[in-house]
Amino acid sequence: MRDMANRHAQHVLITGGAGFIGTNLSAHLLAHTDATVTIFDNLSRRGVELNLAWLKTLAGSRRLRFVRGDVRHEERIVQAARAADEIYHLAAPSAGPDLLAEPRLDFDVNVTGTINVLEAARRSGKRPLVLFASTGKVYGTLDFIPLKHTPMRVEPTEPAFHGISETTPIDVYCPYSCTKSVADQYVRDYARHHGLPTVVLRLGCIAGPGQFGNQGQGWVAHFVYSALAGRPVTVYGDGTQVRDVLHVSDLVNAVNAARVYVPVVAGKAFNIGGDIARSVSLKEMIALIEQICHRKLQCSYEPARPGDQMCYVSDNSRFSNQTGWMPRRSLEQTVRDVSAFWHANRMFVTQPPEAMRRKSIVRAA
Repeated sequence: MRDMANRHAQHVLITGGAGFIGTNLSAHLLAHTDATVTIFDNLSRRGVELNLAWLKTLAGSRRLRFVRGDVRHEERIVQAARAADEIYHLAAPSAGPDLLAEPRLDFDVNVTGTINVLEAARRSGKRPLVLFASTGKVYGTLDFIPLKHTPMRVEPTEPAFHGISETTPIDVYCPYSCTKSVADQYVRDYARHHGLPTVVLRLGCIAGPGQFGNQGQGWVAHFVYSALAGRPVTVYGDGTQVRDVLHVSDLVNAVNAARVYVPVVAGKAFNIGGDIARSVSLKEMIALIEQICHRKLQCSYEPARPGDQMCYVSDNSRFSNQTGWMPRRSLEQTVRDVSAFWHANRMFVTQPPEAMRRKSIVRAA
């Protein structure tokens, strides 16, 4: 696969760029391109100020720019996007039950914010690539998939099951999946009606170094950090529900593939995740974490959350066939990398946000 450096973008804009995925993408761009990288972020998430401070220590950071802003503010994002050749739209509220109580926040960020980004791209006149991070949650509960239950995991009864493909009907269930699916559609429509080269990536579970996991999002990191710190976790459901887990570095490589193959992938949506080889139930992940971290994870169980998918595994084949991208890192490596990040940064990972502002994070070389 060709490297990002083969494209000569001069200006890259990343909304939500101080977050987990945005930080890893920014670091890669600074290391492998000559582009000016502008992070557009309102710094509302836990740990993002530390991510931003870490990026400023990297070689190439002279090309890093930071704009504190919110995608809900139209003129702010229009100004930030004016010179962009590529826009990576990662800004989003955290997925979780809190959005049930704050549907307007969810709508304003995911829908209005996405329209603001698309309009900023259109009005710039530069026809920038716009890549949008969507979610596999747009497919709903997937309760039409017949499953068999074993003590450790659920399994599709269909032997030829290779994961959820893009032909699966959109069937939103919760506010987050509803607004993400609307934004998803708008991004593709701007390719059809305005000629913008846009790409939608519907992501599974992403994990890796630099993630500040919590109960609602970033569950792998949340479980690893809790095991290492001796904190209990709550499992919603019986723990047999299955997810695929993709290392964030593999996701960055998928973004690379999308930008290299823009003429092929523009205007389309793709499922991106760990695939069948990296599918794991919560119970299996807990056992793997205990094996790698040499710590027992204390778990309590609560009823499953409404709308939770019992089995979600991404079928990456459409994207792989069109770009050559494939995930490379194993579940074991992902857990080891998350654990290594905790060991290098335990002083702030377990601290409240106000204490974290006084510290600096460390990453493996």
